[in-house]
Amino acid sequence: MCNRTVGQLHIRAGCTEAGALHILRSVPTLTDRFRRAPVWLPLVLAALLVAADQALKAWALTNLQEGQPPRVFIPGLVEWLLTFNTGAAWSLFSGSAVPLALGRLLVGLGILGYVTWKPQPRALSIILAMISAGAIGNAIDGLRQGKVTDMIHSPLLSSVTRALNAGDFPIFNVADSCVVLGTLALLITSFVSDQQAKRTAK
Repeated sequence: MCNRTVGQLHIRAGCTEAGALHILRSVPTLTDRFRRAPVWLPLVLAALLVAADQALKAWALTNLQEGQPPRVFIPGLVEWLLTFNTGAAWSLFSGSAVPLALGRLLVGLGILGYVTWKPQPRALSIILAMISAGAIGNAIDGLRQGKVTDMIHSPLLSSVTRALNAGDFPIFNVADSCVVLGTLALLITSFVSDQQAKRTAK
């Protein structure tokens, strides 16, 4: 996500993808319960998500200008606001876009390699494909232009964070959304798997 926010919220998810690999060992029961997905599923899904992320970034770079007022897309829900990020989560490592991009690329390709070598259930394959796509999408930006392009701002989410005295919600992109939503889904899956394992052990 972007180092600069509309307000003062400094919550970021740019490095969340790195934690996904550490959670994979927590979901073995689900991998045994459901039919494994075909090898091509996470690869195709990740490719489509990366393409969508890069397409929206290309549109933002062509049609938006940094520092300009937000452009309303869905009133009250989504606005376009171009910003750039040269660092990582919580505004750390600013100016280190290339090393961070290499790390993200390794994580994204590592996840795809894992699901290719060891096919997972469909739901888990989709989740891991989302996380890998987010990592790769932002890695492409860092390697190609030395910064990550962000353009999505949500007034609705900002109203929630402002009510919590946390400022406006940070500006983000499709890749960030893939990482955050995928990681949340992975955590939920891990929790459900642990609960099932505990009930089975009783």
